[in-house]
Amino acid sequence: MTSSDTGEAVATGAATGAGPVGPPVTLLIADDDEVTRSGLRTLLASQPGITVAGEAADGVEAVEQALRLRPDVVLMDVRMPRRNGIEATRLLLAESPDPPRVVVITTFENDDYVTAALSAGASGFVLKRLPVRQIAEAVRVAAAGEAILFPATLRRMVTARPLSPTVALPRAALTGREELVLRLMATGLSNPEIARSLTVSLETVKTHVGNVLTKLGAQNRTHAVVIAYESGLVVPRFTD
Repeated sequence: MTSSDTGEAVATGAATGAGPVGPPVTLLIADDDEVTRSGLRTLLASQPGITVAGEAADGVEAVEQALRLRPDVVLMDVRMPRRNGIEATRLLLAESPDPPRVVVITTFENDDYVTAALSAGASGFVLKRLPVRQIAEAVRVAAAGEAILFPATLRRMVTARPLSPTVALPRAALTGREELVLRLMATGLSNPEIARSLTVSLETVKTHVGNVLTKLGAQNRTHAVVIAYESGLVVPRFTD
């Protein structure tokens, strides 16, 4: 998949387009709108390689159902009653010994809730208006342990908000090569693409990425990219 402002994502480090392999991805759909939830269930259940394990109507139920059903991925709406998707994501990742991947689903790509959910540990986000095949692909990518990045949209989301004074990038903790890898991650490059760009091995890149996540205290690549933009390490350029 390629990045664009219409909602297509970069699946970092994942091979896409080859079709699902292995056991089906189990999915929990959390959305407070019954019509939306039912529609997503019907459409996604028809996609190859995906089994819808259950539904949740709010953030409290999302956490309860996820802990009970143990799905591979939770498709999480952010604006829900009782507990929003941000708190549900944070709680789920903290309470589950083997947490599912969380993919945020939203109507508006400039929603502050989305950025907060990514910082809470969500693997990425999709827009409700996307074709079902793209939402299904995002679910599969997340289940494979990869990030779903929208570089252009993410830049706009983060920089549209005032920078928080509590957000600081510990630059001294990153080596020059690690900082460069983080910059490349922020453009949506996958590990193999970063390896080719830097003319190093894939294992070397994986080591750098792991070090970046550890030093930043980031939940995943997506969270690391949010930190890079919020800290000012990566300066947005709105040319794409």
